[in-house]
Amino acid sequence: MKKFAIAAATATALTLTMANAAFAQQAVQAPVMLAANTVDSAKQEGSDTWITTKVKADLLTEKGIPGGDIKVETNQGVVSLSSDVKVTESQKERAVAITKAIKGVKDVSAAGLKAE
Repeated sequence: MKKFAIAAATATALTLTMANAAFAQQAVQAPVMLAANTVDSAKQEGSDTWITTKVKADLLTEKGIPGGDIKVETNQGVVSLSSDVKVTESQKERAVAITKAIKGVKDVSAAGLKAE
């Protein structure tokens, strides 16, 4: 009877050890995958924030463009320009050209810029 109890205890201990190792392996993989996705997301958000800041700064420093009145939003490298104040067609074209010249900008939407 003692041999059976020892064998059962050993089998139980081995089973728990193996199950624990398998569980630990899964538990480690999930956060690593989540962290990788978070890092990619953070890189994109950082890039979008940088692009928005750079576009805004360049528009503010460009003479002849009402940079302070132009709203800039960036989503995955696509920049949207808008304004409540009317701009001329040449100002709109210049704002788009300045924005397109910035590293990381994939596309520019100026549909929100009200041209005279």
